[in-house]
Amino acid sequence: MKDKIEKDPFAVPWPLANSRIFRTLVANPLGMLLGLRQCRKIYRQLPESESPEDFCRTVLQRLDVACVPEGHGLDRVPRQGPAIVVANHPFGAIEGVAMIEALRRIRPDAKVLANTLLEGFPQLREALIGVDIFSGAQGGGVNIGPVRQAIRHVREGGALLIFPAGEVSHLQLRRREVADPPWQTSVGALIRHCRAPVIPVYIPGRNSMLFQLVGLMHPRLRTLLLGRALLAHRGGAVRLRGGRPIPWARLAECTDDRERIDYLRLRTYLLGAAESGDENTASFLGDEPAAVIAAQATELLAREVARLPSGQMLLQSGPLQVWQAEAGQIPYLLLEIGRLREVTFRAVGEGTGRSFDLDRFDQEYLHLFLWHSERQELVGAYRVGCCDRLLERFGRQGLYTHTLFKYRRRLFDAIGPALELGRSFVRPEYQKSYSPLLLLWKGIGRFVVENPRYRVLFGPVSITRDYSELSRRLIAGTLHAELPLPQLSRLVKPRVPFHAKARIRGCSGKLARTFCGSMDQVAPLVADIEVQQKGIPVLLRHYLNLGGKLLTFNLDPQFSDVLDGLILVDLMQTDRKTIQRYLGREGAEAFFTYQRLLNGQREALCA
Repeated sequence: MKDKIEKDPFAVPWPLANSRIFRTLVANPLGMLLGLRQCRKIYRQLPESESPEDFCRTVLQRLDVACVPEGHGLDRVPRQGPAIVVANHPFGAIEGVAMIEALRRIRPDAKVLANTLLEGFPQLREALIGVDIFSGAQGGGVNIGPVRQAIRHVREGGALLIFPAGEVSHLQLRRREVADPPWQTSVGALIRHCRAPVIPVYIPGRNSMLFQLVGLMHPRLRTLLLGRALLAHRGGAVRLRGGRPIPWARLAECTDDRERIDYLRLRTYLLGAAESGDENTASFLGDEPAAVIAAQATELLAREVARLPSGQMLLQSGPLQVWQAEAGQIPYLLLEIGRLREVTFRAVGEGTGRSFDLDRFDQEYLHLFLWHSERQELVGAYRVGCCDRLLERFGRQGLYTHTLFKYRRRLFDAIGPALELGRSFVRPEYQKSYSPLLLLWKGIGRFVVENPRYRVLFGPVSITRDYSELSRRLIAGTLHAELPLPQLSRLVKPRVPFHAKARIRGCSGKLARTFCGSMDQVAPLVADIEVQQKGIPVLLRHYLNLGGKLLTFNLDPQFSDVLDGLILVDLMQTDRKTIQRYLGREGAEAFFTYQRLLNGQREALCA
C-alpha cells in the first residue's frame, strides 16, 4: 500500500506546480473539473491486489462497469502458445482495464504493450511492457529494449495485447465519424518479428461529444479529459467482440508493415458491423406471410414417382434418387416442391410470403428433384429451363430471369443454347450434409451429358437478407470487380439496380478496396461480420468453383429484397477435373467431343 500512495499517477505536471497560489486557484479546481481528484480518491480506496487482473477486476467493480463478451468474446484466443491481440481504443482507459482483466483470466501470461504512464500504477507493472512505440521514427533507440522484450515474450510462447492506435479514438472530420487515428506501422513491424497469430477485438462505443470537440482544439486536451471519460462509464458496460485468429501465413502475404497493420485494422473494425446482425431476419413487405400449406400425402407422392418412366431417373446413390419430370407428370409432387421451397427460403430470410412458392414458369420448366426412396420423401429440387425451347415458344417473357433482368436478344445469340437454373433448395433437415446438393448437381451433369448442346448454365444466385447489408455489398462489389463479363454484361440490365459500394466504419474506402479484391479475401471478412459466422453462400461458392462469371445484380422486392446475382458458367471454360466430378469421366469426354465437333461445323460454315 505504501508503494501505491508514494506516487500519484493522476498528478499533472502543471506549470508553477510548486506555487501554493497556483495550486489553490488553478490546479486544484482544474483537477476537480477534469475528474482527476475523484479518480485519485477512488484509487486510494482500493484494497490491495495480488495480481494485475485482480486489480482490474476491483476497478471495474468499484466503478460498477460490466465486461460483456459478445459473439465469441475472447474465446478464440489460444489458451497457450504465442499470440497477439489487437484492439481499437474507443475510450482511452476503461477498455484497457477490461481487456487486461478478461485476457489474463484466460491467459495469465498475457502482457500489454502500453504507454509508460501506466507504470505509475504498481499493481499493473507485472502485466506491462512500458514503451512509446507509437511515436514511429521519433521514438528512435529509446524503445529498442522494451520492443525486444515484447518480441521475446511472444516468441517464448506468451500472449501480448496491443492498442495499435496508441491514442484514444477521436472525431475524424474528413470521414465525419469517431474512430482510431491511423494504426502505427511500427506495430506491423513488431508483428512481423513475432510471426504469431493475431486475434482482432472490436470494442464498440465512443467518448462524449464534448470530449470530441475539445480534442479538436488540441490533442493534449483529450489526454486531460481521460479521467472524466473514465468516470463517465460508471454503471455502464464494456463490450468485447473477438474475431477469428489470423494466422501469420495470411499476414505474411501483405507487401509491407503498413499493409499488414491496415489489414488488421480492417479485420478489427469489420467486427463492429456485426452489431446489426440481429436485425437481419426475414421481413416480408406488406402483409404478414401466409401460413404454408400442409405437406402432401406420402402415398400420393410415392405413386407419382413410381409412375415416372425409368429413363427419367438420372442417377441413384443409395436410397437417394435424382429424377427429371415435367409439371404435368407430378401435380402433387410439384405442390410439395412449392411448399418446401417456401419453408426453406423463409428460414434464410427469403420467400414469397405466400402459402407455397409456385409461379407460372413451373408449368413450362423441367424439375430435377431428389427423392429418398426409403423414407418416401422429397429432399430437394432444381428448376431447369431449356432456353432455346422457351425462347422459341414464348420469347424472353418465357424466362423467369427476365422478371429480374432486362435482356437484349443478342445475349442468347452470343451464348448459344443454355440452361437457366433456379429455385434450388434442399430441405432444412438435410442441409447438414453437402451430398444432397452434390447429387442434384450430378443430376444436372447427367442431363447435360444427355443433351450436350447446352454448354452454358446461368441463373440467379441469392444473397439473402439473412446477411448484413455490409456483407451483401462486400460480396457484390467484389464479384463485380473480380469476375466481370463486360461484353455480355452490356446486354443485361437489372430491373432494380443494387449499388454495391461498401462503407466500413473506422476504415477508409481505399482500405476496403485494397483487401476486397477477390472472393478468397472477402470470405473471412464476411465470416467475421456475420453474427451466425456464415461464410459465402454455398450455392455462390459452387458456381464460382465451376468458373462462374457475374453479369449483374438485381434487388428483388417480390422475394423479401433478396439480392440476386446473375451468374453464367461456360462449361467449356470450366476446369476439366471439376467437370468430370459432375458429368463423370466418360460423360465429360462425350460432352467435350460433341462441343468440338459443333465448333468445327460452325467454323466450316463461316469459312
